[in-house]
Amino acid sequence: MIGLGTLINVACILAGGAVGLAGGRFLVPRVQDALMKATGLCVLFVGLSGALEQMLAVDGGRLVSGGTAMMVVSFALGSAAGELIDLDARFEQLGAWLRRATGSEGDAGFVNGFVSASLTVSIGAMAIVGSIQDGIAGDWSVLALKGALDAVIVCVMSASLGRGCLFSALPVAVIQGSITLLAQPLGPLMTEAALANLSIVGSMLIFCVGVNLIWKGTFKTANMLPAVVVAVAWALAGLG
Repeated sequence: MIGLGTLINVACILAGGAVGLAGGRFLVPRVQDALMKATGLCVLFVGLSGALEQMLAVDGGRLVSGGTAMMVVSFALGSAAGELIDLDARFEQLGAWLRRATGSEGDAGFVNGFVSASLTVSIGAMAIVGSIQDGIAGDWSVLALKGALDAVIVCVMSASLGRGCLFSALPVAVIQGSITLLAQPLGPLMTEAALANLSIVGSMLIFCVGVNLIWKGTFKTANMLPAVVVAVAWALAGLG
């Protein structure tokens, strides 16, 4: 069944979030704050390791790096475009609407939880590759694995940031579902170089989310999302 991978991913996020939310009710605020910082640290290193895995290689017994120019250009152009559109404000507006629609006006951390969790589980190579495989061959295995990982991440984030994290399932459903439906035309564009660039930039965006969980408001991560498009375009242009 085409689209099953996204459904499994969404179900895992909701299940993990529900477990984390139930457990978080028994934690005092200082423990929740400590848990949020611990989660931020883990997310930070998940993003950093994903970027370095693609950027570093051993050549002749020496450790060499690559992709630096692509990353700088992608984030420079992507951030400029994101600031002009102000995607960060759009994400916060969506979070504020969801808070009102779900009767969560009393939850001060709802929007922050929604934005932080959404950016953590919605970006990355697994989401793109898994959705394309699901759309072309009905292979949902990659998205099922991503769903298991997302369940753990959202579980921990929900315990510290609240119920807003559960609604990260919404952008996951929209983004991955759209890619699955467009898998046929998108498939040829996802070359090995494009996927490598996507992995680097996506991992760096996840790194930024981790930084924000520890030091609030450091990055407007959503405004950097167009960097993903620039990274793929860089590869398709044959620049590496």
